[in-house]
Amino acid sequence: MDAPDTKSLPENAYRTLAPGETYAPIVPPGARQEEATVRSVGWGLFLCVVFTIASAYSGLKVGQVMEASIPISILAIGLARTFRRRSTLLENVILTNIGGTSGGIVAGAIFTLPAFYILQLSPHPLQTTFILIAGGCLGVLFLIPLRRYFVRETHGEFPYPEATAITEVLVTGEKGGSQAALLLQATGIAAVYDFFVTTFQVWRETIDFQFIPGMKVLADRAKLVLRFDAISFILGLGYVMGLRSSAILCAGGALANFVLVPLVWYFGRDTALAGYLSKPITPDMDAAAIFRNYVRFIGVGAIATAGIFGVLKSLRIIQGSFAIAAKAFKHGEDGAQERTDRDMPITTILIGVILTAVVAGVFFNTLEGTLLAALVGLLLTLVFSFFFASVAANAIATTARNPVSGMTMLTIIISSIVMLRFGLSGTTGMFFVMAVAGMVCTALSVSGQVITDLKTGYWLGNTPAVQERVKFLGILASAVAAALTIVLLAKTFQFGEAAPGDARVVLASPQASIMKALVQGFMSQQPIPYALFAVGAVVAILVELLGIPPLIFALGMYLPLELNTPALVGGFLSHWLNRRSETMGGEEGRSVRERGVIIASGLMAGGALGGVFGAALRLFPWYREDLIKTPFFDVDWVSQIVSALLFVALCVYLWYGSLRRRRAG
Repeated sequence: MDAPDTKSLPENAYRTLAPGETYAPIVPPGARQEEATVRSVGWGLFLCVVFTIASAYSGLKVGQVMEASIPISILAIGLARTFRRRSTLLENVILTNIGGTSGGIVAGAIFTLPAFYILQLSPHPLQTTFILIAGGCLGVLFLIPLRRYFVRETHGEFPYPEATAITEVLVTGEKGGSQAALLLQATGIAAVYDFFVTTFQVWRETIDFQFIPGMKVLADRAKLVLRFDAISFILGLGYVMGLRSSAILCAGGALANFVLVPLVWYFGRDTALAGYLSKPITPDMDAAAIFRNYVRFIGVGAIATAGIFGVLKSLRIIQGSFAIAAKAFKHGEDGAQERTDRDMPITTILIGVILTAVVAGVFFNTLEGTLLAALVGLLLTLVFSFFFASVAANAIATTARNPVSGMTMLTIIISSIVMLRFGLSGTTGMFFVMAVAGMVCTALSVSGQVITDLKTGYWLGNTPAVQERVKFLGILASAVAAALTIVLLAKTFQFGEAAPGDARVVLASPQASIMKALVQGFMSQQPIPYALFAVGAVVAILVELLGIPPLIFALGMYLPLELNTPALVGGFLSHWLNRRSETMGGEEGRSVRERGVIIASGLMAGGALGGVFGAALRLFPWYREDLIKTPFFDVDWVSQIVSALLFVALCVYLWYGSLRRRRAG
């Protein structure tokens, strides 16, 4: 069989394989290309540190971790052309993999570490650094045994939106020509669009239709609000996800916002639900506050239950991994596997888990508390990290959204209950719980990022073992950079809310503030919304019985509605364009599909770049959102209509850009 074209993805890259059919990556298993070189590793580590520092600050300020992997993949293409020996495709993957580690580590850092400072627990920099390193290592080690299931055996069953965007950027940049021009065009349009709408006051980013009298009445009386985040990134994300996944995601959001929020408001305001809610509903609460304070806990319960289903379904893969481990101990490692299907040796993985567990156990034992409490903290860390690795991989593979904050909240809740039973409370108990939460949060964040990298490498032909090894370098560099950045920020800023008599500027740190409130509430024996978690569990069970992927539905319930609705638009565009391409058939139909994916990937890449530029501006003290402000921005109905029309223009661009070749013919 001839080797595949090294400048094009195979036709079966994004679809399920027929019986007996195999996928051949761009770089065949028998081929040899440079991968982990001084160049790719060095630049990857440099960009990893840069993006870690920038992401840590912007994330603490606005609550959003900037997307790193997609912008770094674009930088990799540019850097490849600056050397006398042009970097190989596989080197660019390694550079992107290492640099993108910053996103996972920073999420774990900003969601948990500031809570130590808000609670005045005075952590040592070595402690916070170790929490990130241990969590990151567990995230990689627990994910590797699941690689074959998520990456190879279920090929075509998961859309992998982020991995698709990265792959298209790298392949199209390698190919050059008209497709590279199309990718750059889409990236440029999306970068400018998302940069201005998310950074300055040019037009409304979120459309809530409140300028329509009927919608305003529904919002005030029934707490029923339709919201739409009109940005290019989510449009491209929905296109790559496809109609089915985006529709299920949006259905979960519809249940949460159009059914559960009004129900909680209707029954909760009359104290009918007073015994089941963690705090009373007040008359001034709007739909967003009800969703944030009550309904989101239902989403957390649904995600946790859906995660259990996911673990049960992947038990066969997990059992197979243990079988391989047992065989390796008896007979040595099997070296007959193809290069593109070769993971790190299972014995190395087990030794890594054991070493990390031992060092983490020593860490917990250095805290004030008993040896038994340290062992319990270690056990909770290992169980949650292992459990959430599968959940994170499934979520990222399907929707590119990792429910980091929800799973960390669940970790804090269960860990607090357990630690209280072992007699830990007060500052010691809070430190224990937040240390467990920090490791678990980092582990599940890194797990989701690693599965994206491994899928990208699978499509292109990287060696999984090489990708897995260099990840530990990225974890080390990013963990040190993130921990030190937060230490420095803690000296200059306040996290969360302003303390009386403290004149330092406040960084909102929204996720860490939630974690702080949770752990403080539990250690103070405040009410726990068990009923809300139980409702979410029941919803997930019913969805599973209906044959609908429960994790996608649960993510829709947990995520704000405005992040779900634009994805559905992208899903419909993908469905209609794919049907049009099937009608065309042949090379013409394939061209439409390829151009659609390239444009959607460009929208994701450009949207991520626009977010990075916007976050970078926030590092400067002179930045203000009203530096650029249109005359109509404060006229709500005009601003929202302009936003809607421009989003429609993006959809038209995606549609006709995909069909342009046919019309030119």
